[in-house]
Amino acid sequence: MVAAPQAWAGLESYLGTGVRAGLIRSARGVATRADQLAAQLPGTTARDDLARFRDRVLSLRQSYVRAETVIDFFGDAVGMRTNPRLAELLRGLDLLAVDAMDRILGPLGIPVPPVLVYLDKGLGASILRAGIRLWDASLSPAAAIKITRHNLLRPTSLIHEDGHQVAHLTNWTDELATALHDVLAPASPIAAEAWRGWASEVAADVVAFVLTGYAPVPALADVVDGTTAAVYRMPPGDPHPMGLLRVAFNAALCRYWYGAGAWDDLVRIWLYRHPVHAAPPESALVARATLPLLPKIVRVCTERPMRAFGGRPLSALVDPRRVAPNELRRLADGAGAALYTSSYLQRLEPMRILAWTVLRSQRADDNADRDLETWLRRLGADHATAAA
Repeated sequence: MVAAPQAWAGLESYLGTGVRAGLIRSARGVATRADQLAAQLPGTTARDDLARFRDRVLSLRQSYVRAETVIDFFGDAVGMRTNPRLAELLRGLDLLAVDAMDRILGPLGIPVPPVLVYLDKGLGASILRAGIRLWDASLSPAAAIKITRHNLLRPTSLIHEDGHQVAHLTNWTDELATALHDVLAPASPIAAEAWRGWASEVAADVVAFVLTGYAPVPALADVVDGTTAAVYRMPPGDPHPMGLLRVAFNAALCRYWYGAGAWDDLVRIWLYRHPVHAAPPESALVARATLPLLPKIVRVCTERPMRAFGGRPLSALVDPRRVAPNELRRLADGAGAALYTSSYLQRLEPMRILAWTVLRSQRADDNADRDLETWLRRLGADHATAAA
């Protein structure tokens, strides 16, 4: 009753088995507690015992509500796959997300969790990490990644959310937070504290960059854009960098690794539209201190050896130069029409195919969305056949 059979069939077999097993455990846990209470009720007659029994019933009700939240969350995510076209698309995204994580976790010997991608409204993507404690204290059986409808065919946010899972499994976030603080503290203690608090989102952005290059940056700029007051907002405890610095940092990643390019124009436009002198005082202080130090921050994130990566820098595991725009064009020109039909390229180069196609869409290529959807659906359909 959680989702229709055709929706479950829209999942890769290993993922479907894991999600089903997790939901069954949640439901059975509540049912077992209810059966135990029901068996105890006939022998409970004393007033004090009945009062204690009532407390246990109320606790059972809370357990039911929490388990229901888990089951409904995953049921809704699975249930949208009754549409065959959407099911193939989402299954293709499931596989892309797993491939992205494997490129970093595989060389480290860390198992890659299954991924369940689902579609929802809004501007920003999000992730419920695999292995995290859910509402009923059970462990999430998969990384559940929300993709927004408006970016379904520009799904680079999927790789950013993968970055959160990678940072969690490698314990990179705390290590990166300390490194960022150390780099910025001599210039600005307030900026150092801010970037230490932003480490989790910085890590996810960096993972998306090394795997897909410039492709995610325009979409990110769209999501965090707004009024000048909005792009300089710096709420206490918010793990996201202020919008202007986040765009500037992602552009700095591109500039450091690729040289001059469209990312420079993007930052110039943002700084013209949102000058630092128009920011609130504290935000202006952090922005002024940070902007000259962005190359150092980039080097910390991509070239500093980290315990999380076995004593190597992230760029040694995944070379961001392979997704430079010129390299992506070289791949596309060499592959020709086979770029979206070759099973070999599908297995070997999914990240670069994704990045190139998203770059095409940014240049108003009318065929880019069609090509990406066809490719993702083929990826999903082929894998479903193999799994069956």
